[in-house]
Amino acid sequence: MASGCGDPHKERRSPETGFIGVNHPVQESWSVKLTLTESGVRRGIIEAGHEEEYRINTGSEHHLDKGIRVTFFDITGNQTTIITAEKAVVHDNQDIEAQGNVVISSEDSTVIKTEYIQRSSKDKMIRSNKFVTITKPDETISGQGFESDQALKKYRIFRGSGKGFIK
Repeated sequence: MASGCGDPHKERRSPETGFIGVNHPVQESWSVKLTLTESGVRRGIIEAGHEEEYRINTGSEHHLDKGIRVTFFDITGNQTTIITAEKAVVHDNQDIEAQGNVVISSEDSTVIKTEYIQRSSKDKMIRSNKFVTITKPDETISGQGFESDQALKKYRIFRGSGKGFIK
């Protein structure tokens, strides 16, 4: 007759938890607020209604959805840029990918709308190869792809067209 308890003289082992499974999160959270720092200085806040953390070969990724809002700050702590999107992925190196109704707005009323962006933590640039519309109080420009500094002060649009308004 077999017993479910096992032999009491054998070594006991704890369950293996190192492998969760492919495409399964190791952690899940709701109403998330992540802080991006650089040399101990707050440079950004990422907020989302839901987060799943996944283990990957090089570390982990945070997959966010349900109301993404990323707020960036300059070196003095002033808010410079806000990004909203339907989904985002934050990588270990603080690179961010956002997709789905992405809207980027700056303090000087520049608004960029697209479906996908990548923000590099290394050079603080925001890039996309998707259709984009950039609206300022006196002009609207559209094109296929763009790159910009994080504060939207200097940007380039690719294959662009648009119209300006003469005051």
